[in-house]
Amino acid sequence: IVGLGKIARHFIHDLQLIDQVQIGAVASRTLEKAKTFAAEYDISKAYGSYADLFADPDIDIVYIATPHDSHAKISIEAMNAGKHVLCEKPLGVNRNEVEKMIAAAKKNQVFLMEAFWSRFNPSIQTVFELVKKGAIGEVNYLNVDFTNYREDAPDSRMLNMDLAGGSLMDMGVYPCFLAYLIFGKPDEILAAARFHETGADLQTSAIFKYKNGMANVMSGFASESDMVAKIYGTKGRIYLNRTWHETESYTIEMGNKADGQYDSKTIHLPTKGKGYTYEILECINCLQNGQVESELWSHQNSLDLLSITDEIRHQIGLKYPFEKRQS
Repeated sequence: IVGLGKIARHFIHDLQLIDQVQIGAVASRTLEKAKTFAAEYDISKAYGSYADLFADPDIDIVYIATPHDSHAKISIEAMNAGKHVLCEKPLGVNRNEVEKMIAAAKKNQVFLMEAFWSRFNPSIQTVFELVKKGAIGEVNYLNVDFTNYREDAPDSRMLNMDLAGGSLMDMGVYPCFLAYLIFGKPDEILAAARFHETGADLQTSAIFKYKNGMANVMSGFASESDMVAKIYGTKGRIYLNRTWHETESYTIEMGNKADGQYDSKTIHLPTKGKGYTYEILECINCLQNGQVESELWSHQNSLDLLSITDEIRHQIGLKYPFEKRQS
C-alpha cells in the first residue's frame, strides 16, 4: 500500500476480508508514519520511501492511494520495478499521463488498472446488464451527480491546485463514468463551472449529447444532493439508490409515473465490506489469468474517461500549475 490516508484505510479493511491476499508492506514519505500505520493493521513491513517498497521482492501488486497529481509518476516507478499496479481514480490527471502509464505497463508486461471500484459494484453491474438487455426500453436520458457540502480549508487536498484539487477530478469522475458506462463517449459536451478562490472548481456541470440520448452530470462541494443516479428509458426508469456510486440497491419502475400507472420494485444487493472487495477480486482474477488489463475496466476505458474530463476542463479553463510547468 502506497499512500496511507483515509482511502487506504477503507481499502485495507476490505482487503482483510479476502483470503487470497496478504498485505506485505506499506510505504509513506516518512518511515515514522509508515511504521505507525503498519502497527495499527499488524503489517510486518514499513518503508520510509516508495522506492524501497518497489524493491521488495515479496510484493506482487501495489495499491496507490496518493493524491491525484502523483498517480502517474508513482505508478510508472512501480511498474518499472516490475510491480503490478492498482491505482486510485483518476488514473492520471490527463490523457497524456494515462498514455504514459499504459506504455509502462506494456513495456514491463505488468498489470495496470484504475481503481474505479464503482464499475465492480454488484448493483451497478446488474443495472448495466439490465440496460443492455433493454429492460426499460431504449435508454435516452441520464441524470447523475456527486455533490455534497464541504467547508475545506483553502490549503486542503480538495482545494489545492498543486494536488489537482477541485470537484471534477475528485468527485465528477464518478458521474462522467456512469454516463460513459451507459452511453459511451459523448458526441458533444457542453460544460460550465464555478470556482473557489484557489482556482479549484467548486461546482462543475456538463451536458453530454449522444446520437440517441442526453446525460446531465454534475459535481460539487457546495450543496447536498440525494445522490441518486437516475436512468430513463422509453418503458421505465432505474434508480441507483443513495449513495449511488457505492449503492447496495437499485429500484426499477415500469410504466407512466405521471399518471400513477406504474410498477416499482427495489432490489437489494448488499456489498461485501464497503465495496472495494470487488475491484480487489478483479485484480486477483486478472493476475491469475496473466492479464495486463481488466476486461471490465480496461486501459481504453480509462483513456476514454480522461478524454472526457480533459474536454470538460478545456471548456471551463481548468489547468493545474504542474501541467503548465510540464508544458
